[in-house]
Amino acid sequence: MREARTVVTEGLWSIGELAKRAGATVKTVRYYSERGLLPEAGRSAGGHRRYGPGALERLRLIRSLRALGLPVPEVERVLARDEALEEVVSDRLRQLGSELAALRWREASLRLLRDCPAGDRVEQVRLLGAVAVPPDTAALVRFWRRVLPARLPRRVASTVLDAVVPRPPAEPSPAQVLGFARLHALVSDPGLDRPEARPAQPLPAGEYRPAVLYEGLAEAYALAATELGAGRDVRDGGALDCFVGAYAHARGETDSADFRRALVPLLARADGPVITRYWKLAGGLFAPGEPVLGVLHHHLSVALRQDVGMRGD
Repeated sequence: MREARTVVTEGLWSIGELAKRAGATVKTVRYYSERGLLPEAGRSAGGHRRYGPGALERLRLIRSLRALGLPVPEVERVLARDEALEEVVSDRLRQLGSELAALRWREASLRLLRDCPAGDRVEQVRLLGAVAVPPDTAALVRFWRRVLPARLPRRVASTVLDAVVPRPPAEPSPAQVLGFARLHALVSDPGLDRPEARPAQPLPAGEYRPAVLYEGLAEAYALAATELGAGRDVRDGGALDCFVGAYAHARGETDSADFRRALVPLLARADGPVITRYWKLAGGLFAPGEPVLGVLHHHLSVALRQDVGMRGD
């Protein structure tokens, strides 16, 4: 025998009345009710839902959360557990950050295409289309992992990657969007997989200790950045000596005039066209004031050539 349903209607509202009080549509109220998000205070004689002030308060909360862009499943999480609100808000902020980065990147890309010469648009569309939005640096990291010595300790490799891989600007200019797209195309070129096309190692393989070299170079670059920032020559504060010393110590040799002369062609071979092109494209992607290792390396290499020339006179 079916149990009799308790009928409670006094002071309660129908679904239409609740919708009117909340300024919502009946369809919206019915949707949230069917998902179990609105507490029922009773049923009419005909079995229709009836709602009280608690449902109105809950409905207003739901609509506020939805107005903040939270999807319904996330709203359900918040209603089920009060402490979930902080988690949901943090997650949504991360999502919004990614969405905003993508919008800024698309805006700069569209401005680039709008303002570029008509004859360049097809090529630039192709370049831009090969880059994820918002962009990531996975291709750049893979490129440098092929360039760096296999025996480089993970800790040192991680430090080097942080220094040589530029982060995509949060608010890129059209020029930066194009520069990043060209950089991505450079490091993604399948031709780099050919042995003859790969960038050369900084010193002959098997003839040096990679960790010693890269740790020494990090110190030399830091000194060079200080000297250049102060408007001084990189030879004035010991940056050049530190630079050459890094290569000498890595090979178990001492810094000498003969070693410096021998180092010049090794650096020229390592600084091949691919690496040179990389730094030309990457230079504009680093934050203002952030040291660009390619620029610092260039200054030190030029200073070394000048030093060798002076010593040879």
